[in-house]
Amino acid sequence: MEKPRSKMPVAVRDIVIVVAGVAIVWLGLRLAFDTNNPFYIVSSGSMIPTLEVNDILMVRNGGSWDDLKVGDIIVFNRPDGEDRVIVHRVIEIDERGDGERIVRTKGDANPASIPGTDYPIREDNYIGRVVYVMQGAGIIAKVISPPVNYIIIAVILVILFFTKMGKKKGGPPASQSDQPPTGQQSPPPPPPPSV
Repeated sequence: MEKPRSKMPVAVRDIVIVVAGVAIVWLGLRLAFDTNNPFYIVSSGSMIPTLEVNDILMVRNGGSWDDLKVGDIIVFNRPDGEDRVIVHRVIEIDERGDGERIVRTKGDANPASIPGTDYPIREDNYIGRVVYVMQGAGIIAKVISPPVNYIIIAVILVILFFTKMGKKKGGPPASQSDQPPTGQQSPPPPPPPSV
């Protein structure tokens, strides 16, 4: 009788496939949107009513700095200290004689541009232009922010692992050797009852 194979390698393989799949999707999104992080969550009301707190933004760079126009909503590192990520609307683009562009932004809900936050924005401050908004979806991301998201991922991987290990206890499927030898046939099943 053949000894059943261990399910351990199958469970490990499945976990590796899940982790690799997540990594491939993340890298694919980074390449498609040409930015290190294509997703941002609105955390202040400076763009109300256009953007609400907890909206998720999909941001794309892809050389869009040279194509920016007044009215675009962009994501950038705050010029004064680069200590915060800001999402505001472009209200002015200053084309310098040396080819450099300086951008001024303003939050839709703000009365005016804020020096050091809204200008002067240069290309090295720029992250990308907002291409899509998922309204309110950021609340889910906040609920599952670190360390909760890591705990959820760990629980899913543990469930996957034990599910694969649990299938081992059910026993292997019947093989040819478990069938009665030729010539010894099992009796036919009884006919179904008539109504």
